[in-house]
Amino acid sequence: MGVTKSEIFSGLQNELASVARVLGHPARIAILQQIIKSESCICGDLVNEIGLAQPTISQHLRELKNAGIIKGDIEGTRVCYCINEDKWEQIKILLNDFFDSRVKSGDCC
Repeated sequence: MGVTKSEIFSGLQNELASVARVLGHPARIAILQQIIKSESCICGDLVNEIGLAQPTISQHLRELKNAGIIKGDIEGTRVCYCINEDKWEQIKILLNDFFDSRVKSGDCC
């Protein structure tokens, strides 16, 4: 979406679309699930667990980190990742509010 076009939408609409874009790739979902499953920070296990090349994993980690969904800490030459709990809660609220919107049932189509 172009910069000028995003201006016609509300901040909430743009935020929801941004979150959906980041979560819209199955590799990113797999990465998040693996981090959640580990219940701790993940340093180098993702390539073996997910089965994608290291550069691909790094690219997806960068997207998740840029969105604030994960945090990374440098330990020597490695970066360890964990869920950013504050952002995770914000995303849960954002998506819950969106999906809790009342949808009129009936014969509309």
